[in-house]
Amino acid sequence: MKSVSPFQQKPYLVKYRFFPFSEYLKEQFPYKVHKIPLHAGFTCPNRDGRVGVGGCTYCINESFSPNVKETQISIREQIERGKAFHKKRCGAEKFIAYFQSFTNTYADVDTLRSCYEEALADKDVVGISIGTRPDCVTDDILSLIDSYTKKCHVWIEYGLQSIHDETLKRINRGHDYKIFLDAINRTKKTCIRICVHVILGLPGETREDMMETAEAVAGLGIQGIKLHHLYVAKNTPLADEYFKGKVQTLDMNAYIQLAADFLERIPPNITVQRLVGDTHGNFLISPIWKASKAGITSGITEELERRGTYQGSLCSESRKIINSHSTPFPVQNIYREGIQKSRICIP
Repeated sequence: MKSVSPFQQKPYLVKYRFFPFSEYLKEQFPYKVHKIPLHAGFTCPNRDGRVGVGGCTYCINESFSPNVKETQISIREQIERGKAFHKKRCGAEKFIAYFQSFTNTYADVDTLRSCYEEALADKDVVGISIGTRPDCVTDDILSLIDSYTKKCHVWIEYGLQSIHDETLKRINRGHDYKIFLDAINRTKKTCIRICVHVILGLPGETREDMMETAEAVAGLGIQGIKLHHLYVAKNTPLADEYFKGKVQTLDMNAYIQLAADFLERIPPNITVQRLVGDTHGNFLISPIWKASKAGITSGITEELERRGTYQGSLCSESRKIINSHSTPFPVQNIYREGIQKSRICIP
């Protein structure tokens, strides 16, 4: 039987050379969907002393999550503000409530249920995405989150950053790769979609180290990936290291090369939810690139075009098959108004 090329299967690979989250949402929904970032008032076990203090060396939530800088307001009000903003800015019709700031499973089940259901109570919210750490997901919490998959679109986003334990210690993550794998494997027994966060350019890592992370991520059987470069923000331990000359950051061209290398190694059915990080306000110290996020994303597409490659072009056939069979969501558009399709979930 003649094989079908990824370009024939996924036309957007011609345009972008990767699987953008915007294209994924078009496949899933009959209307325009955007994420609304939320701050639910949680903290982090790597800050309050349970597993560490000071947080990850690079992390200051205020630099990437604008809601953290404001006086705490209710989830309902944050949803209303986010809806108004995205409807006006880009014509969004429905929304995914994105619990972004800090560790959004770091509470008892009843508290979490109250937070999640306050967001899901809005008639325009068709999904939920929960950012967390792999050491903060009990089976009871996963069961709660999985219960929402029966009626809406559900993601959990795990911070990995690197598979290398030496790096994880260096950046004060407070967990190792084994704990991450345990969380992934338990989550794969549910119908929750999994997105993994990775940082390129972490202190001490070589290109080979980063590509080992890419190869490992390729075989996880996940549905989404977020990539961004290491940046140095004010008021972080990493800033102190940077000013002492202990940390270097990537220039834009080096990051574009690494991002393209990474994409080549992950299956084309993993949607790319982010390709570059950014900061809000005046927190950024380094690197300062003279390009927008859109410009950098375009640069990655152009680099893949120059190479004649695309997302997954260096991914082994066995891993493509593993991911295809591990993706437990073969039924699309289950949210179309007036259409009730059976829910299929093959862990």
